[in-house]
Amino acid sequence: MSDVRIVALADTHAPRRWKSCPPAVAEHLRGADLILHAGDICTAAVLDELAAYAPVRAVKGNNDGPDVTAPETLELDLDGLRVAMIHDSGPAVGRWARLRRRFPAADLVVFGHSHIPWDQEEQGLRVFNPGSPTDRRRQPHGTVGLLEVSDGRLVAASIVPVT
Repeated sequence: MSDVRIVALADTHAPRRWKSCPPAVAEHLRGADLILHAGDICTAAVLDELAAYAPVRAVKGNNDGPDVTAPETLELDLDGLRVAMIHDSGPAVGRWARLRRRFPAADLVVFGHSHIPWDQEEQGLRVFNPGSPTDRRRQPHGTVGLLEVSDGRLVAASIVPVT
């Protein structure tokens, strides 16, 4: 593995908000090497739909139905980049320190729940929430996260609008 293109999603809230993959999201999924979903998938059909684009790794959210078989947390190694995922990271105040304690070996923690895009890096830990592509709440746009990993290093991270 040398260059890995990752699309990060969270809070798709199917079928109420996600009837099927929105075209603007599908554009980013085409050519992805990996899809990370940080919970509130709600129905397993979304994971099946995403898997048609690339392998999917997901964590369970507080609104996920019993058919969504995903762990509460997930840790994976992407050619040396240590990635952790959790749905609810707790309040914004103290988030970075809390996630550092929860995942001491992680280089990147991807989370969801708030629907608020977040990208913070401190002392070698990047904390990243892609927002929601379908339920923007008070945000100006629905969003997804794009991550690029090269030789075990996160070389690019961006949150892009899809609505």
